Amino acid sequence: NGDAVEVNMTKSRDIHRDNLRAERAPRLEALDVDYMKALEDADTAAQQGIVSVKQALRDVTSDARIEAASTPEELTALTLDVLLG
Repeated sequence: NGDAVEVNMTKSRDIHRDNLRAERAPRLEALDVDYMKALEDADTAAQQGIVSVKQALRDVTSDARIEAASTPEELTALTLDVLLG
């Protein structure tokens, strides 16, 4: 049978976003610890830097490149590190 398998890209994108969320979770937890240390040290510059990184991690699942991906391979290439650039 020569029928090609059709991939549900909407579902694939949702799964990829869930995978990214799972991958970023430990990074966010580590940043929470770093933030608390910076807070204790009254290091506002470090606090702001950590806040920026945490926001970038949160925003990664809404990156337009995920929606633009048209194949599973394109999605797979969009790792957390690639999306954070």
